[in-house]
Amino acid sequence: NKKARGKRHKTRQMEIHETIDVAPEGGIPAGSRFKGHQDFTVQDLRIRVHNTRYRLQRWLTPEGESRVGQLPKAVAGMHFGPELRTFILHQHHHADVTQPLLLEQLREFGIDISAGQLSALLTQGHDRFHAEKEAVLRTAMQCADYLHADDTGARHQGRNGVCTHIGNEHFAYFASTESKSRINFLELLRAGCDDYTVNEAALDYMAKQKLPREPVRRLSERVPKVATGPLAWRTFLTTLAITDPRHIRIATEGALLGTVTAQGKAAELAIVSDDAGQFDVLVHALCWVHAERNLAKLVGFNEAQRQALDVVRHEFWSIYAALKAYKVKPCAQARAHIETRFTTLCTTRTDFETLNQALKRLHRSKEELLRVLQRPELPLHNNLSERDIRGYVKKRKISGSTRSDEGRRCRDTFASLKKTCRKHGIGFWSYLHNRLFDLDRIPPLADWIFDTGGTTVTVSAYAG
Repeated sequence: NKKARGKRHKTRQMEIHETIDVAPEGGIPAGSRFKGHQDFTVQDLRIRVHNTRYRLQRWLTPEGESRVGQLPKAVAGMHFGPELRTFILHQHHHADVTQPLLLEQLREFGIDISAGQLSALLTQGHDRFHAEKEAVLRTAMQCADYLHADDTGARHQGRNGVCTHIGNEHFAYFASTESKSRINFLELLRAGCDDYTVNEAALDYMAKQKLPREPVRRLSERVPKVATGPLAWRTFLTTLAITDPRHIRIATEGALLGTVTAQGKAAELAIVSDDAGQFDVLVHALCWVHAERNLAKLVGFNEAQRQALDVVRHEFWSIYAALKAYKVKPCAQARAHIETRFTTLCTTRTDFETLNQALKRLHRSKEELLRVLQRPELPLHNNLSERDIRGYVKKRKISGSTRSDEGRRCRDTFASLKKTCRKHGIGFWSYLHNRLFDLDRIPPLADWIFDTGGTTVTVSAYAG
């Protein structure tokens, strides 16, 4: 209970910035004895304009050399200090304050700033943050055992698009594009690399996707082949007389997958998704929560159908519970029992024909739904992915679509960094403050991922 735990001493570790000694009103009568102090701590926040004029000394040496004093590194030649820039980025990307409201707020504080200057502070000069975001993905891809995938709408310049999110307990990564195709997904999995690699993994993928033998033969004669950039890749395909749109698509997907696998651990990477086709690459596993939605949306028209649906759904979640237990303590006997139960469930026939069809679809996904039996470390759902999605979706609903390419890029970058900081218990204000003041007291976020192992990666994609 509360008494047993004791009251938390809120002010014991609190930093005190100012101490004011207060004497009793009306004076102290003669003969009184001083009995010490009774402390009362007040937390407050001071927000005020602080303008600094740097007077850079200019000297001319006897040799005719001109020397001028240097601005502090944190000022970076800008007329808005690092504290103000930290506040602007934190308000917009963490507190979701829209740009017009932020402009009004700053002017009420007494900051002389225009709408164009505010836009520039939000979208320009953030190469360091962009680079750190990309380093996070590269490091995570080396540590990842599996990825989650999902999608939702993300508009840019009035057009539908896709924002792909990659993350786990250790990091988050957002990248907006115009497409939610498999090519787009594999391009992101390259983690910033611009290569197209024809290797054994690429050729194996092309064969499984039923690329005709002749194009496969022409490509196999060039193994290994690496083309850098989309123009060089399309030129390479043209020289091999591969011009059919379907053949180009399959060959491109294969070459992208070849690059992903050539980078290392990705050959063992599992993709956990809600059965969206663009994510069906590498070792594919399905989310049980999404799979059950096909059953949950069914409506029985009589008591027999409703009862059959209840029995099926109860057994579905019972198998799910068995899989959770299996993940904790895998064994061959439990594995065989779960496989038998799943097959029995999916081959059940009832008087509810729509339910029968749903069970057939479920049976076709058996291997992907039961992937955890071979890989107990894999998750059974992508709830973690959807939790990461919420912050981005909230931002999208508040601010609408992005208008400039740099604005879209900055939204993705700071959403990635904010979420990654949260996963490691790093305050986003402290992170921004540290980077903008160039203090280097917080190590690169990629180092945090590498140190923690990053063994679980989540991917979700926003698409329109």
